[in-house]
Amino acid sequence: MTHQIRSSLTIRCAAILRRIALVSLPLLGTPRDVAAHEIPARVAVLGFVRAEGTRLEILLRVPLVAMRDVDFPLRSDGSLDLIAVRPLLAAAAQLWLADYLALEANGLTVAAPRVAAARVALPSDRGFRSLADARAQFELALIGGSTTIAWQQAMLDVRLEYTLPAPDARLVLRPRLAHLGVRTTSVLHLIGGDGVDRLLTFEGNPDGITLDPRWYDAAGQFTVDGFRHILGGIDHLLFVLCLVLPVRRWRTLVAIVTAFTLAHSLTLGFAALGLAPTAGWFPPLVETLIAASIVWLTLENIVLPADRLEHRWLMAFGFGLAHGFGFSFALAERLQFAGSHLLMALASFNIGVELGQLLVLALALPLLGWLHRRVGVERERLLIIVGSALVAHTAWHWMTERWATLAAYRGSLGAPVIDATWGLGLMRFALLAVLALALVLALAVARRQIAKSVSRP
Repeated sequence: MTHQIRSSLTIRCAAILRRIALVSLPLLGTPRDVAAHEIPARVAVLGFVRAEGTRLEILLRVPLVAMRDVDFPLRSDGSLDLIAVRPLLAAAAQLWLADYLALEANGLTVAAPRVAAARVALPSDRGFRSLADARAQFELALIGGSTTIAWQQAMLDVRLEYTLPAPDARLVLRPRLAHLGVRTTSVLHLIGGDGVDRLLTFEGNPDGITLDPRWYDAAGQFTVDGFRHILGGIDHLLFVLCLVLPVRRWRTLVAIVTAFTLAHSLTLGFAALGLAPTAGWFPPLVETLIAASIVWLTLENIVLPADRLEHRWLMAFGFGLAHGFGFSFALAERLQFAGSHLLMALASFNIGVELGQLLVLALALPLLGWLHRRVGVERERLLIIVGSALVAHTAWHWMTERWATLAAYRGSLGAPVIDATWGLGLMRFALLAVLALALVLALAVARRQIAKSVSRP
């Protein structure tokens, strides 16, 4: 414990000293104007990552304005003093970039990276088009002192190097670069040992990025992602709870849950394989349908008695198709972290969703059963009506807000262009409709067979 406290104090002192050095360096030379700046609104980070043997190299290009707490020396005309700024670059890169990149090798944290090089680049420079071009940047001569550039437009190129414990270590990178701007977008090229370029684009701070994910990495990661998503999606959970709220027969309950699972698995798979519409109006349409599904179920719960809900599994299947597209919006951004294990990630995400759904039902159903025994049939009906009315009020607001977002697209939709793309989209929806109908028929047949087997003496 004492060793950990000393290590923490050492790290904090080092960070403070680096900040003091960054502020003090411009004051040690000839007095000149310095640039003070606030956190930028938008920051784009471009980088290349490649592991070779026991060395991991990260090349980054970031806007110089993202290096805050650094007083950049300026000339009398307000342009950046390219000679005087050079001593500040390595310390700024260490403080704002290297200290926010954590690397794990076989589950153990690797020592912080070394800033091997840092230099200013012109905004018009196109040297980061490929790994080879980015590496070549650091072999070129530094920009001459006579070049005029506004400090707000300058870019910072940085080369970071890690020393790995073994050449075949399982590497997980944890970038925490969201602090560079109000909104930070990172574009990372992960170059594998075979030279294949794997492109990742994300905002803020992602979870750990496995540089060469195995199938079990994708399985574990996406199972957790699906579990978190369903537990954090209040609209999905309310839909499931409204489905089962008035149901007391286990046979009906199993049919409802099975139908909902098959339906959202179908559309989730379609969307993950690129078979869903990509137009801007599609996400708000799906979100509106999800809210409408909750409103519809709450109205059924209020109006219809429990013995009139034998066919609710059909409603669960129909609305489950929309919920599957809703799940796909969360999955689409995460699939890039699966590497080549797309199907494993898809299946694991779906398993995580089901585990979260089963957890909610496992907690809710005993509570509903207890309330049923506690209050009796008459009062239970009143509780269902009051609870459904409260949920309907919230879902109605969701639906109207999402409909307003969807309505904003109406003026820009125009008439569809009848071409090959339109025909392909129509074929995709036809295929989805056929598969959905086949699943409905299969569920109906299975339900009848189960009913017959149960009714036999």
